[in-house]
Amino acid sequence: MKLKVLSLCVIAATVNNAYANDTDVKKTWDVTSEVGAIITSGNTKTTTLKGALKAKHNLESWHNEYKVSGIYKEDEIENDQGERVTERTNEKYSLSTQGNYKLQEDHSHLFIYGSYVSDYFGAYRNETVVSVGYGQRLFSTDDMYLNAEVGPGIKRFEHHQDSTELDDNGNPLAGESESELIGVGKLDFNWQISKNARFTQLVAIEYGESNTKTTAESALMTKINGSLQMKVAYNVIHNSDVAPEKDNTDTETSLTLVYSF
Repeated sequence: MKLKVLSLCVIAATVNNAYANDTDVKKTWDVTSEVGAIITSGNTKTTTLKGALKAKHNLESWHNEYKVSGIYKEDEIENDQGERVTERTNEKYSLSTQGNYKLQEDHSHLFIYGSYVSDYFGAYRNETVVSVGYGQRLFSTDDMYLNAEVGPGIKRFEHHQDSTELDDNGNPLAGESESELIGVGKLDFNWQISKNARFTQLVAIEYGESNTKTTAESALMTKINGSLQMKVAYNVIHNSDVAPEKDNTDTETSLTLVYSF
């Protein structure tokens, strides 16, 4: 709930202060924290909180990345009795970690990846993914690059308790968990437009027999000062197979502040 997202913000601020005072860690750690909030009152009452923390750890043979994020949203609506009540309309938390083992060839690596997503309003209640594979930089210039990753994995996902979806035998899948082998692929594009502006495009695919999940994020970051940036992002999550009461595609537009060092 709200406290979970707020906790992310507090953790991010704490970590920032800790690393800012440690000059040795700065050489190998790159940490960014992202915070956004929208609260309105009057004729329309809404509360949206968004927080994220990302850390990159660059070692001699390994480049590791850790991410944790959360979003919470509630709106005031009118119920069937004509009363105005506050209702939660979005709540999602995710964490992931990836270890990249550097190969002798420039900008190539082997990776192992793991993630967990808890989504109260998404296509599935929660999802866990573990995968391995190979990554390669496809092209690079002075101001842009494109990385690609591909490999096999396994995915476990749980259906919502109120799901009306049925399996092949006509049995209800509400609250049930399934596992399947998947193929994963990712494209990561980065363009340094100017000294103070950067555009990123990330596309990731998890291909499985029962469902194919495609995630895309387009983001533009502009520097406010040496450590603070403003980020405008548009996220799309598409699932090929969902319950009848769910939409295949979820989108999110966000405006946040990002602190990095």
